[in-house]
Amino acid sequence: MAALLALLDSIQQVVITYLSMAKLLASNPWLAEPAESGHLLEGDLRVDVAIIGAGYTGLSTALALREAGIDAVVFEKDYAGAGASGCNSGHLSTTVSNPAKALVRSLGEAGARTLFHFCDEAVAYTERQMRTLGIDADYVAHGNLSASVHPGHDRKLEAETSARRALGARVAFLSSAELRERGIPAAFRCGRLHEPGGVLDPGKYIRGLHDAALRASVRVFERTRVTRIEDGAPVRIETPKGVVTADALVLATNAFTPSLGRLARKLIPLRVCCVQTEPLSPDEQNAVGWKMREGISTTHVIPESYRWTPSGGIAAGTRVVRYAWNSALSTSDDPAQFAVLEHALRARFPMLASTPIAKRWGGWVAYTTDTLPLLGSSGPHGNVFHAVGYSGHGIAQATFLGAMLAERVRGVRNDLTMPFERKAWSWPVEPVRWIGATAILAALRRLDARTDRKIASSQ
Repeated sequence: MAALLALLDSIQQVVITYLSMAKLLASNPWLAEPAESGHLLEGDLRVDVAIIGAGYTGLSTALALREAGIDAVVFEKDYAGAGASGCNSGHLSTTVSNPAKALVRSLGEAGARTLFHFCDEAVAYTERQMRTLGIDADYVAHGNLSASVHPGHDRKLEAETSARRALGARVAFLSSAELRERGIPAAFRCGRLHEPGGVLDPGKYIRGLHDAALRASVRVFERTRVTRIEDGAPVRIETPKGVVTADALVLATNAFTPSLGRLARKLIPLRVCCVQTEPLSPDEQNAVGWKMREGISTTHVIPESYRWTPSGGIAAGTRVVRYAWNSALSTSDDPAQFAVLEHALRARFPMLASTPIAKRWGGWVAYTTDTLPLLGSSGPHGNVFHAVGYSGHGIAQATFLGAMLAERVRGVRNDLTMPFERKAWSWPVEPVRWIGATAILAALRRLDARTDRKIASSQ
C-alpha cells in the first residue's frame, strides 16, 4: 500500500508539473491573443486570389498582390501571427543550415551562389518593408553570429566560413580575441558573423504586417478555418460559414500544410521551444557584456540560439526538437525540453545561474528533407501555389518568398527562386517516419550531449 501511495504521489507531481508548464506556455512574450481579432467570413465571395495563413508568407503575399492591383483575401484559423510567425526567437538572418559543400552537391555552384544571394536579398527586403510600412519591431541590425562552443568546432567553423565566402555569402570569421573585443561572453569561442540582419520583436513585426494589410484594404478573415479545398478553375474553398471561389489559391500554412491534406510527404512539423529570463539588473547586464546585441547560435548539431530582448532579458531557443506521430500538431509541451534549454542557457551564461526564467513557450516549424524552402504550384490547373518549409529560418525567407509568390501568381518568374523549385525528396510514410524521426533526433541529441560533456570536462 505504501508503494502504491508513493506511486500515486509521484504521478500527481508529474501532472502538477505539466499543468504548471502549460500555464507558463500561455504567456508568449512576443504576441498576446487579441481581444478582438479580425472579421469572420460569413457568406460567399468571388475573388482573384485566396490565401490561407496570416503569417509572414501570407500577409507578404497579400500586400504584394494588392500593390499590383489584385484582389486577395486572407484566411486564418486563429489570429494573425498565431503560428510560428508570432512566437519565434526573432532572428532576422541570412543563415542556412546546410554546409557549403552539401549545397554545391545538391544545387550546383550556381545554385548555391543564388541561394546565398537570395538570403541577402531576403533580409534587405524585410528591412525595406519595415521602413516602408512604418513597422517598429525593435530591430537591432548588428548581424547574427554562429559561434563555436568547443575547440573541436573551431577549425570546421573557420573552414565553413571561407567556403561560404567563396560562394558569395556576406560572412566573416571572428577569432576568440575579436569576440572578446565585441564583448561576447567567453562561452562562445569564435564565430561566423552573418553581417546582414539582426534581431527583432516577431510579434510587433507580424502585427505590423497585419495592420499594413488592413490599411491596404486587404480583407483578412480571422477565426475562419478552411474545411475543404476543391481544385478547379476557379478553386473552391469552403469554410464553416461561407464559400470562396478564386482564380488562384496560395498555401501560406507552413507546418500546418499537411493538416490541409497538402504536401504531407514534403514537410514534417517539429516542435521547438524557447525560454526567456526576467529582465537583467544593470549589474547582471554588465557581467554578461554582449553590448552590440547580435543574435547568437551555437555550432551544435541542433543549435542553441540566444538574443537580448528589448526589455533587457535573454531569450534562448531550439536545442531540443521533437516530432509527433503522423505529423500531429498537439499543443502540449514536454517539460524536459524546457529543462534542457534552461540548463544550456545557464551553461553559456554562468553569471545568470540564479536569474529566474520568466517565460516558456513553444511552436511548430516545418522541415523539408534538405532544410531548404519549397516554392511551387500544384493542382490539375496549376493554380494552387505554395511557399513552405523554412526549417527555422522563416522571418526573412518567408517575407521575401511571399513577394515571390505574388509574382508567381501573376505569371512572373524570378531567378532568385531557382534553389526552391528543385524536385525535393519525400519523407517516408508512417510508421517509418515516426521511427526514423525519433531515432535520428535522439542520435543528434546524444551528439550534442557529448559535445557538452567535452566542454564541461575541459573547464
